[in-house]
Amino acid sequence: MKLKHAISALALTAAAGAAHAQAQCDSVIMSDVGWTDITTTTATAKHVLEGLGYDVDVKVLSVPVTFASLESDDVDVFLGNWMPAQTSAITPYLDSGEIEQINVNLEGTKYTLATPTYAYEAGLQSYADIAKFEDELDGKIYGIEPGNEGNAYLVSLTEEDKFGLGDFDVVESSEQGMLAQVSRFYKNEEPVVFLGWEPHPMNANFDLKYLPGGEDFFGGEGVVHTVTRQGFSEECPNLGKLFSNMDFTLDMENKIMGQILDDGADPADATEAWLKENPQVLDAWLDGVTTVDGGDAMAAVKDSLGM
Repeated sequence: MKLKHAISALALTAAAGAAHAQAQCDSVIMSDVGWTDITTTTATAKHVLEGLGYDVDVKVLSVPVTFASLESDDVDVFLGNWMPAQTSAITPYLDSGEIEQINVNLEGTKYTLATPTYAYEAGLQSYADIAKFEDELDGKIYGIEPGNEGNAYLVSLTEEDKFGLGDFDVVESSEQGMLAQVSRFYKNEEPVVFLGWEPHPMNANFDLKYLPGGEDFFGGEGVVHTVTRQGFSEECPNLGKLFSNMDFTLDMENKIMGQILDDGADPADATEAWLKENPQVLDAWLDGVTTVDGGDAMAAVKDSLGM
């Protein structure tokens, strides 16, 4: 009898543990760092996840806070690990195993200082040329949100007087604030240097050139990784499979981001419309994936989207 009771107790404990793990996998916490491309991919993923029956909580956090939150298990997934630009920020977490890269979700990205083509043609053609235009640029380089590792690199260039940038200031702002400033200069064909990247509709709205010189930090063409907290894919294999499947394209992101930034579309509406127009992407994304309770993923997501 004692042996039977012990076995029963162990079985109940195991069942309770499994139920607890399953309950934890019924919801997903994602980070959105406020960049329109990551807002786009995160909103797209949210539609799919909710169609599969998951509760989704999206937190707006900076990149450093995102990585710290993945380490502390306060965030499950981040779709915006731009590499090699974030190498220094994420490497300690990868080395410790607290963050795991599970997929390259986008290829062919660009991220470095940019300038309008008219300024490039006037001679501002590399990092080494920026100082020559100090007066025209009012000694300013425009960055994005405070705490961003790209900004930190630019600040280091000024502090160390690299490329003769010792008298320059890095103006930190939001993505939207930076681009509003660029737009004002662009209308008057005044020189401006700022952090640019692709995918982004700025590449269609402005005639731009990306400046060589920052390859040690920004690299050349890059990739974007999907990263998770440690053990997420093992604990929640259905979610791990979905996120390892979910790849995006420059064309997709540029189109949706243009609707958000240029047309004022709500990210949820723009991404839902794109999914309805491009249902074929679900074939690869949902391969080997089920609903949260083990049902037909494709049928559930299409039904959720009204397709």
